[in-house]
Amino acid sequence: PITGEKLGSMGEPIVKNYDGREIRFCCAGCPKKFEADLAGSLAKVDEAIVKQQTPYYPLTTCAVSGEKLGSMGDPIEMVYQNRLVRLCCKGCIKKFEADPASYLATIDEAVIAQQKKDYPLTTCVVSGEKFGGDLGDPIEHVFANRLVRLCCKGCVKDFEKDPAKFLSKIDEATPESAAKA
Repeated sequence: PITGEKLGSMGEPIVKNYDGREIRFCCAGCPKKFEADLAGSLAKVDEAIVKQQTPYYPLTTCAVSGEKLGSMGDPIEMVYQNRLVRLCCKGCIKKFEADPASYLATIDEAVIAQQKKDYPLTTCVVSGEKFGGDLGDPIEHVFANRLVRLCCKGCVKDFEKDPAKFLSKIDEATPESAAKA
């Protein structure tokens, strides 16, 4: 978020946590620059997260109230632990913050329902193992409002070490990506 350098281009990325939010940096010098204006830096990250996750966001209603988004003015787009959450009004923020796990579970269910039918891979994005057979049905993991199907719980940890690497594999397998190439 500071230099725009690709993570890993300067060695192992530096991972820092800010109030439950994981931020990755290209080098050891970047966190100090990020922290110099922490609120402004997080706002820039939030802006990028909203832009990146909006195409995948599954709900047209408020995650808290169930009201149609836009029915009470512009929807509130908040970022909670690097996840986009869309709410109908400012009044729903406190309700969400009182029980985020419940509302994120609702969003996760909608992500899985919406993205499962068009999921482009028949193998685990981490191990390459084919779904079904001895391993059974895939694990449906939601990351950044994206469905990621994995062969087993063990692959979740490997996925989360470098999610961008594995999300790009899913993107490459998506028919729209192939058509653009």
